[in-house]
Amino acid sequence: MFDPVIAPSGTLLGLLQRGRGDGTLHALAAPRDEALAALSHCVLDDPRPDWRVENRSLYYARLYLDLHAGLEEIEAHLFSVEDHLDTEECRTGLALSVLGHLAAYGRKDALTLLRRYAAVGTNWAWALDELALRDDDAGLRALAEPVLARFPATADGEAELAAAVRDAYEPRPWRLWGEDPRESVGARIRAAREQGSFDRWQRQLRPTGPRPGWSVRAVLDWAQEGHERGAELHGAAARCLTAVAGPDDRPAILTAARSGPDGARVAALHHLAETQDAAVLDLVEHAVADGSPTVAEAAVTAYRRMSGEAAVDRARRWIHRPDALGSAAAGTLACRGGSEDSPFVLGALRETVRAQGPDTPALYPLVDGAGRLGIACAAPVLRHIYRETASSQLRGRTAVALAATDSGFPTGFAVECLWDCEETTREVAAQYAETGDVRVADRLRRLAADPAEEAEVQTAVRNRIGPDLDLQV
Repeated sequence: MFDPVIAPSGTLLGLLQRGRGDGTLHALAAPRDEALAALSHCVLDDPRPDWRVENRSLYYARLYLDLHAGLEEIEAHLFSVEDHLDTEECRTGLALSVLGHLAAYGRKDALTLLRRYAAVGTNWAWALDELALRDDDAGLRALAEPVLARFPATADGEAELAAAVRDAYEPRPWRLWGEDPRESVGARIRAAREQGSFDRWQRQLRPTGPRPGWSVRAVLDWAQEGHERGAELHGAAARCLTAVAGPDDRPAILTAARSGPDGARVAALHHLAETQDAAVLDLVEHAVADGSPTVAEAAVTAYRRMSGEAAVDRARRWIHRPDALGSAAAGTLACRGGSEDSPFVLGALRETVRAQGPDTPALYPLVDGAGRLGIACAAPVLRHIYRETASSQLRGRTAVALAATDSGFPTGFAVECLWDCEETTREVAAQYAETGDVRVADRLRRLAADPAEEAEVQTAVRNRIGPDLDLQV
């Protein structure tokens, strides 16, 4: 999948792509045709930087309801020829999730589309998961034959069916089909379920990797062998070292961390970082200076996971470095430093935005740190990140930081956050948005009464407005 092209933040399309609350508010005020075109663009061409962790489906589904939008363009997208040419989940996943929410809101046309796509579409498993949460038993039972027809009655087909049953995210349809009296349905599902259980049992009987009693040398060799064949085992190897290493093994581990081959060196560094060894910080600095790119990156990652006071003290020495270790040091001070480190965190925040833009993952700990340390003069750069970032996850964390640093947040961004695509951001807004704004009171009532809203958001709403307020929309 190509990186999505995100429109400027001041446009309707840019707001909707980012999932900002202002996107919904502007769409409802814009000419209907323009709003529908922008909404369709977002649903059919997923704008999320990482579709696996960012939410948009409920946000877009609510806007479909508010605009009384039809589903013709989603239908054309799902059932186009491209569905058989581009089989990546990300091409249709967002559209299917939107249909799932619309079906939950009572849109029969959305339910019908999901049923049709589950029967014939490439990304049928996703559609089936959506239906498992929303459809009735009769609707799911009707899909048994078209879904099972995907798996030929051959050894390979039965193995694929067993894997599909075993790995199903929502097991409800498969359980229903397993109760079917027909030999071609119920018997196949029951056999597939038994095969899946047998496969798990076999994997448990044939575990790979270190066994109790392995030596430190054997674990390091195992990590190196994995590295040479492209399987990075350093995390597992580091845990194994913790289990098998004794005080007498420390010199060998230090030697591996200082000058061993890459796989063993990375495993040793991670182990020493996890055990907070006194020598690990010097070894991390040495690895960044003279190690391969793989070793240098692993050394920085190992350092990021350290939480002791020694790591914080070393961060104050490394904060001015212009490399990845300097960035890691800034993150350490942001997450674990004291108020005396506020100037360092603020400087790193400003420099990171200037050099890497508002979407870089390096901003996550710095934004959190600005809020944790209450750096009031960070508010302008936080507002910039909030407006411009394409990541709704980062925007939500920025909203939390603004709540701690910007006195104008309750009457400003907190209001639009009530319509944000991320439930955690809506939860923050429910806690801080100024209820004197008539839009806020109405939106709080709607969120409290919406059955699709997350429980945490509704709890925050009810804690804010009190039990005596009429919640009927």
